[in-house]
Amino acid sequence: MVDRVFNVLFLCTGNSARSILAEGILAKDGQGRFRAFSAGSNPKGAVHPLALKTLAHFGYPNEGFRSKPWDEFAAPGAPVMDFVFTVCDNAAGEACPVWPGQPMTAHWGIEDPAAVEGSDFEREAAFVAAFRYMKNRISIFSALPLRKLDTVALGSKLKEIGQMDGASSPRSSLA
Repeated sequence: MVDRVFNVLFLCTGNSARSILAEGILAKDGQGRFRAFSAGSNPKGAVHPLALKTLAHFGYPNEGFRSKPWDEFAAPGAPVMDFVFTVCDNAAGEACPVWPGQPMTAHWGIEDPAAVEGSDFEREAAFVAAFRYMKNRISIFSALPLRKLDTVALGSKLKEIGQMDGASSPRSSLA
């Protein structure tokens, strides 16, 4: 029997940093169980170079990423998502498209490393912190016994993950 692969979409406003980190982490750590995607409500059009540098630093692929609109995943023929996670507070407060398949949703907000100003060291440290917070969330998510949890229990677990260390907002679900 072949286990089903779950599609996961990480949303942010600009789709240049946090959602890219999340996509890269899950693509590697969840390989064979999950397919990772990312998008933005107002994509910047380019991936932040420090997001790619951080992924490479921790041994994750850093090629092939692009900043893209979330509309791509609500269009006919797009992969049907099983999970949709917002990783920034702005995207959590926006009116999202209607996702085909009614995926499970949760808000996993963390502070925007791309908004940090200061020295190169301070900016890189912000990306490393964002990477670690996201990796912790994804590690717990990918270890969940998805087939054994009912919808209510799974929804509760997803929201708990979003409240872990590094949470940027008390929001616990998509608006």
